[in-house]
Amino acid sequence: MHAPLSECRGRILPPAVTLPSLAEGRVTHALATVYTAPHPGDDAPPESETGPWNYRPDDTLTMYRAGMRQLKLYAAWRQAGLVRPLHTPDDRGEPDGSLAMGVLIENADPIESPEHLGEWAEGGVVAIGLAWATPSRYAAGNAIEPADDFGLTDAGRAMVARMDELGVVADLSHLSPRAVADVLEQTDKPVIASHSNCRALMDGLDERAAQRHLDDATIREIARRGGVVGLNLYSPFLRASIGHGSPDRATLADAVAHVEHACAVIGDRRHVGLGSDMDGGFPADRLPEGIDKPADLEKLAGALSARGWSDADVDGFAFTNWARFWGLAQG
Repeated sequence: MHAPLSECRGRILPPAVTLPSLAEGRVTHALATVYTAPHPGDDAPPESETGPWNYRPDDTLTMYRAGMRQLKLYAAWRQAGLVRPLHTPDDRGEPDGSLAMGVLIENADPIESPEHLGEWAEGGVVAIGLAWATPSRYAAGNAIEPADDFGLTDAGRAMVARMDELGVVADLSHLSPRAVADVLEQTDKPVIASHSNCRALMDGLDERAAQRHLDDATIREIARRGGVVGLNLYSPFLRASIGHGSPDRATLADAVAHVEHACAVIGDRRHVGLGSDMDGGFPADRLPEGIDKPADLEKLAGALSARGWSDADVDGFAFTNWARFWGLAQG
């Protein structure tokens, strides 16, 4: 994360995001993720034999460790002056050029209980998706079989209540349909879908795969509450005909189509923004054609302008809509 993209090594190549590349791309604000998942398979090996993001599904201590080691890394970045908290007063970046960063938890299993949420909020967590694709102790994820969708658990309902108390935002991006409905019933606060696209444009997916994308009613409700829908740039989530193992890439036109559909459903352009998912565990060649690094994101702005978007509306997508949501901009 400290190297230029050209010098990166690691398990996911070619890389799409590092701290220097974000600075070069003039990205001033971002959500960094705490991603964890249970070790695949019924016979989970000891923690030392899994990835640093994995945990034993029957052991809350390994859950906590898997998430907290990531949160502490972000704390070390803050202490080193590489990033700053999301809510530092600023106007698109302080003179030192450091990145304003909030933390989004994808899968709440590392939080032992709602009573322990304060520790995570103090560490910079501003949003939580209660489950990733797979179910958690708190909610069903959107890779679950529809017939098995249990929505929120009692612990999940209690977690949403505690999140409301601490001002931590609920993220709907990876929740199952019933879990989305349960969250919206549990809280009247603004919610987000940090990196989700439009189900209406993903014809051909079966019911289980379609759950990863937002239906029009959910898009409309997010906007009604003052939330934001963030565009996901993973190619298979932009065009249904692109499989997860396919070498094909979506186009800028595919990405713009999702943004404009969401705007048409909402009735304005104030509740859409970039979600990207560029740190989402897939390489740069899974992004749309022409987008290989953060500096290329300006091409999205150009594509929106070519569709007749005003400068103010393009700026809203690029920055202001999210900034308004997080209290970093007025109007």
